[in-house]
Amino acid sequence: MEKTIKKYFPIFALPTAAAFTVFFIIPFIMGVYLSFCSFTTVKDAKLIGFSNYAKIWGDPTFVHALWYTALFSLVAVISINVLAFAVALLLTKGIKGTNVFRTVFFMPNLIGGIVLGYIWQLILNGILARYDLTLTFSEKYGFWGLVILLNWQQIGYMMIIYIAGIQNVPGDLIEAAKIDGATKFQTLKSVTIPMVMPSITICTFLTLTNAFKLYDQNLALTAGAPSDRSELLALNIYNTFYGRNGWEGVGQAKAVVFFILVAVIAIIQLRATRSKEVQQ
Repeated sequence: MEKTIKKYFPIFALPTAAAFTVFFIIPFIMGVYLSFCSFTTVKDAKLIGFSNYAKIWGDPTFVHALWYTALFSLVAVISINVLAFAVALLLTKGIKGTNVFRTVFFMPNLIGGIVLGYIWQLILNGILARYDLTLTFSEKYGFWGLVILLNWQQIGYMMIIYIAGIQNVPGDLIEAAKIDGATKFQTLKSVTIPMVMPSITICTFLTLTNAFKLYDQNLALTAGAPSDRSELLALNIYNTFYGRNGWEGVGQAKAVVFFILVAVIAIIQLRATRSKEVQQ
């Protein structure tokens, strides 16, 4: 069987490898090259060195978007994972109607980002209208609007992963902790959480990357208003590339920096949480 798999593996892997190369590797390499060019189309690209990268840090909108995204990601990652884990704990207690609750909590994840953004724009603007305010009145309203939106969308998905992890905790360990006189909090801290660390690793990685890459919800909810103060990095890159004449190369350079930033943060997070798995 293994000989057969090795023999035919290239045949089955070739279409996927070809598609990955054509639609990811080649565009990525071209994108990196264009970040060092001045261009309006691919055909008229001219190398200008690191000028585009120098302009990035002189652009106040990018610097603000960077810190705004970092703070947003921190708040979103913590809130989503804490709430998703809490809901998962409740739904593994044998409560009646658990499957219905799981379905209801998961459903928001099926709604598209643009649609979700407009739905929450109507809801939150309706609430703020009572105080003669809107989401675009101040960047802080847009910030918390995005946090609420992403929590509502992501909690159900992360909850499913946490439920799978909690259900895999050996019952013998829980019983042993009870016999030793451990309280529920001690059991949670010393038994459940360490055993669920693989799920925590996955959920933290997904929420972190999703928060940093958030674009369509940001566009629909505030579109960066007021004055680009509620603009996340992905939207800032889009607006630079398509909204500022002659800044296509700078927009491409921002995209490369964005990729490196997300990759580095994701790798650091994975190593940090996986080290906890090993220790436990």
